[in-house]
Amino acid sequence: MIKVNLTQRIWLAFISLIVLVGLSMTIIYPISIKGTLTEETYTIIEQEQNRLAYPLLDLFNPPRNELDFIERREAERSVGHFFIYETLGQTPEGVSLPPAEVLQEMARNAYRQEAIRGRYEIQYGGATVFYVVQKAQISGSPAFHISYMWDTYRDQMVNRLWERLMYLLLLTSGLSLLPAIWLKHYLRQPLIILGNHLEQIANRDWKEPLKWQGDEDFQRLSDQFEKMRQNLNSYDRAQKTFIQHASHELKTPIMVIKSYAHSVKDGILPKGNIEQTMDVIVEEANRMERRVLDMLYYTKLDSLQEESPKHEEIIFGSIAFQIEERFRVQREDVKIIIIGAETKLNGDPEQLEVLLENLVENALRYAESKIWVKASSFEDRVEVTVENNGESIPEHDLPQLFNPFYKGNKGKFGLGLAIVKRIAELHEACPKVENSEYGVKFTITFPSTVEKPNKMKKKEKKN
Repeated sequence: MIKVNLTQRIWLAFISLIVLVGLSMTIIYPISIKGTLTEETYTIIEQEQNRLAYPLLDLFNPPRNELDFIERREAERSVGHFFIYETLGQTPEGVSLPPAEVLQEMARNAYRQEAIRGRYEIQYGGATVFYVVQKAQISGSPAFHISYMWDTYRDQMVNRLWERLMYLLLLTSGLSLLPAIWLKHYLRQPLIILGNHLEQIANRDWKEPLKWQGDEDFQRLSDQFEKMRQNLNSYDRAQKTFIQHASHELKTPIMVIKSYAHSVKDGILPKGNIEQTMDVIVEEANRMERRVLDMLYYTKLDSLQEESPKHEEIIFGSIAFQIEERFRVQREDVKIIIIGAETKLNGDPEQLEVLLENLVENALRYAESKIWVKASSFEDRVEVTVENNGESIPEHDLPQLFNPFYKGNKGKFGLGLAIVKRIAELHEACPKVENSEYGVKFTITFPSTVEKPNKMKKKEKKN
C-alpha cells in the first residue's frame, strides 16, 4: 500500500474531485443537454411555424436585443416549411423539399395525425430531422403545414455550450487549486507545531507549554495536548519524589543494619550484649520490610484503578475488632473504642481491612488515651471515622496528609494515608481529615448500596 503524506492527500482529494466532476459532466451533460435542446428545437420549429402563418407576430413581439435578433435569424434560416394537400408538392417559394424518403414518411404521419399539431422525428443519412405537422386551411382546402429542422442546429448549440462548459471547468479547476494550496498551509502549520511538541515529549522534555490561538478544533486539540503535557509533568515529578522518599526511607534502616553488622563482625556490641544488638538489627529490618510492602501495595493499587474491586457485604465489626486486637498490645495506655459494629457496607474485604488498619495505626501514633473507630449508616452513604484525642494538626497540613511520603507534624514519612486515599477512590468513596473537638478525625464516606436493617424491618411489618 502506497503511503502518502497530508499534502499529497489534499492534492489527491482535490484532483479526484475535479476528475469526478469532469467525468460526470462528460457522461451526464451531453445526454441531459441534448434532451433539453431537442425540446428547444421543437419550440423553435413551432415558433417559426407561427411566424410564417402570422407574419405580423414580430410586430407584437419584436427582438429584445441584438442577440435575440441574431438567434431568430439563424432559426428562420434553419427551419424549412412546406404544405401538403391531397397531392404532394406545393411549397413556399425558395424552400426546397426534403428527400423523397423523408417526405413520404412526413406525409404518412400527417395523414394519420388526428390532433391539430404533432411533433415527430426521423433518422436519415446518419442525421435526425425534427418536424412539426399542423393542420391548416389554405384557400378553403384542408392542408398540412409541415415545418422541419435538421439536427445541425441542435448539435451546433450542444458543441457551443460544451466548449463554454469546458472553459468554465478548466477555469474552475485552476481556481480550485488556490483553496487547496491555502488548506495545505493552514493544516500544516498547527500539525508541525504539534509534531515538534510531541517530539519534545518523546525526548522527555515537557516543560514548554502549548497554547494554540485560532481555529476552534485545533484549539481544542491543543488544550487536550496541554492537559496531557501537564499530567506527564505531574507524573514525572511524582515519580521522582516517590523515588527520593523511598530511597530516604530505606537508606536509614540499611545504614543502621550495616553499621551494627560491621560492629558485631569486629567484636563490638553497640548495645552492650548480642541480644539487644540483634534486636536493633531485626527491628530495622522489619521497618524496612514494612516500607517495601507499603510501596508494593501502593503500586499494586495503581494497577487496580481500571478494575472494579470485589464488592461483598461486610459487617464493620468483623474487621474493626480484629484490628483493635492487633494494635491493643502496641500501646496499652491507649483504648480503642469501636462504635456501630453491626453496620453493613459493601467493598473488598482485604482492601477495607488495609484502609482501616492504616487509619488506626496513624491514630495510634498521635493519640493520648483514646481512639474512636465508628461506622454510621445513612440514607445514601456509610461513613467510617477514626478519631483520636491527640494534638491538632496545623490547618496548612490538612490538605497534604493524603499525599505519598508527606512529612507530618512529627517528622514521619510514609505511604499509609496515601494508600487509604487510593483504596477509597477504588470504592468511589471520599476521604477527609479535620480537627475535631477532641483531636483529629479521619472520615471515609462510602456510597450506600445496602438498606439499613431498621428500614427492612419496617417494610416487613407493612407487608
